[in-house]
Amino acid sequence: MPAIHVCSLARMPATVVETGASHIATLINRDTAVERPDSVAADNHLFLGFNDITTEIDGLIPPGRVHVERLLAFVRDWDRKAPMVVHCWAGVSRSTAGAFIAACALRPDLDEAFIAGEIRRRSPAATPNMRLVGFADEILERDGRMVAAIAGIGRGEDCYEGHPFTMRLDAAGL
Repeated sequence: MPAIHVCSLARMPATVVETGASHIATLINRDTAVERPDSVAADNHLFLGFNDITTEIDGLIPPGRVHVERLLAFVRDWDRKAPMVVHCWAGVSRSTAGAFIAACALRPDLDEAFIAGEIRRRSPAATPNMRLVGFADEILERDGRMVAAIAGIGRGEDCYEGHPFTMRLDAAGL
């Protein structure tokens, strides 16, 4: 059953082991050291280095269109025989945006608001990075529906680290 597991950097190694994930998408600051578990092939680990910001700030790297394009290519190349882990530093903003983007790309038959609602249900702290979502909305030609869906769930609960959650992509999962 294809599934995306969302977590923080601290929980990523254990999540990979517990789920048997074959792919990892890392959305984190460029200079953050991330050790890939040996069970995941180097070609199956996407590292996207940017800061968790929604507007440009001197000295920081904002999420860009190229980051979303690379994420979408990686997700579309995933064979879905084993789970994927999407993580960021805290498991709250970049990773939840990545999971939302992946679900929208892989399940175009589902309503964006429904997917966003499922993310909120699974993670009260989820606050998907709106800049990432905005680029994905444009690339996937969703006419603002992705942005509206994330705006509709609003900011998540304050936390230091989000709780890991799973999004199954099969017919019964979302």
